[in-house]
Amino acid sequence: MWFKELVLRVVGGTWEFLVICALCVYYCMETVLLTITPSFLRWQKSLKGKRIVITGGAGGVGQELALQLGRLQAKVVVWDTNERAVEALRLRFYNEGMELQSYIVDVTDRHSVYKHANLVKSDLGPVDILINNAGIVTGRTFLDIPDDMVEKTFQVNVISHYWTIKAFLSDMLKRGKGHVVSVGSLTGMLGTYKCTDYSATKYALHGLHESLLTELKTHGYDNIHLTLVSPFFINTGMFAGCKPRTLSMLEPKNVATRIITAIRREETFLTMPASYRFIIPIKFYVPSKLCWAVMYRVIQGPQSMMGLVGRQDTTAA
Repeated sequence: MWFKELVLRVVGGTWEFLVICALCVYYCMETVLLTITPSFLRWQKSLKGKRIVITGGAGGVGQELALQLGRLQAKVVVWDTNERAVEALRLRFYNEGMELQSYIVDVTDRHSVYKHANLVKSDLGPVDILINNAGIVTGRTFLDIPDDMVEKTFQVNVISHYWTIKAFLSDMLKRGKGHVVSVGSLTGMLGTYKCTDYSATKYALHGLHESLLTELKTHGYDNIHLTLVSPFFINTGMFAGCKPRTLSMLEPKNVATRIITAIRREETFLTMPASYRFIIPIKFYVPSKLCWAVMYRVIQGPQSMMGLVGRQDTTAA
């Protein structure tokens, strides 16, 4: 009886309680049906002709995203700081008979971001999809991370998202449609050895994603979609020296393919591997000492990160 009274007090009355129950059943059934439906039978929106900006798009996952989106006949725009990598990507596009718009942009410089965003709009028109992919990792223990690298990691991995999203979101709001993709990490759900700076930025990204989603939903912008991607370590060189015990590193091509599928399905959260979306929250329901025992003795997470050397360019997340 007390539980029912508590629920009614929280949801605001009997009618609201019934509505919540109905929505709970509906959305759970919808999720189950989507889960068991074969991929080729599920709806996916077309990306043909869509104007898509990818930060850190000249290497790693960003490069794979650019190539695969180009093959889907999207209008791809790459932002990166690595001129040689950008030129190499432009050549690959040319060899495949595709066009690529590219700009040398430091996403930590908000003035440069706003300037180049205006150039993109002038050259191509309003942007349909923004993919925030740029990222760096230092790969050092807490006291060994130089102060300037702490600042840079936050600037690249999370603060830059404020500048890029601000640069394009206003037009999306005016048009009533758009899509913002943020490439995070499983380390934004579970703290990791030698990643006190990197992991913190990915946790922050999770908060940014959910809070912005709340604002958009509250004001009725249901056709502006957000997708937060939280993958395991990716074999791009960023985590060179890392030797995971329980899982193999993900390959950039496969990660890019799955991200594009998530965009086309308008998924809000994408965790790779998918099972970790359900496994990681278990840490909140078991003793912390047990979590540590499993992490250290079974998964051997810290041991697998001992050899991590990191990488400080911004061509992959």
